[in-house]
Amino acid sequence: MNPADLASGALAAPTEVSLWGMFWSAHFVVKLVMLGLLSASVWCWAIIVNKTMLFSRVTKAMDQFEEGFWSGNSLEELYTRLSASPTTGMASLFVAAMREWKRSFSAATSSFMGLHSRIEKVLDVTIAREVERLESQLLVLASVASAGPFVGLFGTVWGIMSSFRSIAASKNTSLAVVAPGIAEALFATAIGLFAAIPALIFYNMLQGKVARAQARMESFADEFSSILSRQIDQHVANERDRAA
Repeated sequence: MNPADLASGALAAPTEVSLWGMFWSAHFVVKLVMLGLLSASVWCWAIIVNKTMLFSRVTKAMDQFEEGFWSGNSLEELYTRLSASPTTGMASLFVAAMREWKRSFSAATSSFMGLHSRIEKVLDVTIAREVERLESQLLVLASVASAGPFVGLFGTVWGIMSSFRSIAASKNTSLAVVAPGIAEALFATAIGLFAAIPALIFYNMLQGKVARAQARMESFADEFSSILSRQIDQHVANERDRAA
């Protein structure tokens, strides 16, 4: 190696290796990658906090509804109270099924033909709507978890390419010259992992909560459908007795 190059490398001002210094001295493309990943991380944490609060409210609401439903109170009173305000979870299933039940009874010619099937369809549609509401924006977490490391790797590759071009232009291969550029490039991968790891962990956790909430709603729908089916059979038997 040329002694002049060694001397110039030794006398060169040291490059700042703090996180801010690595970001500020990185290539423009790498900066865009870092800013995009940081923005995605903030977005993911906002979704995580919002969904955690939502699942807490939904679980509490379902616990309160089950306590009121199985307490032996009148279903009419429960329906009147719940239909007056927005509902969620199992309460939405109950209100939707009772609304279909009362609509059939309030018709000019009350028909029980296919009522049980209509109630089951209403319950299925309501469950699908509730699950869709719980799963909304979880796709963002899955996308960041899967694409974040690759986006960070793209920034790393681009940064290393820029560092090698700078090394070739300066014709100086000392560690003091090479290390800062490599560190700046690897910083993009670190930010990608910083965004992806929490997104993956909370996506799996929140999906598990969605599955448990869906199982509770489906179990209640089956039980409530059986209750209404017995009521339908009883009304049909009464109608037959009166006709006879």
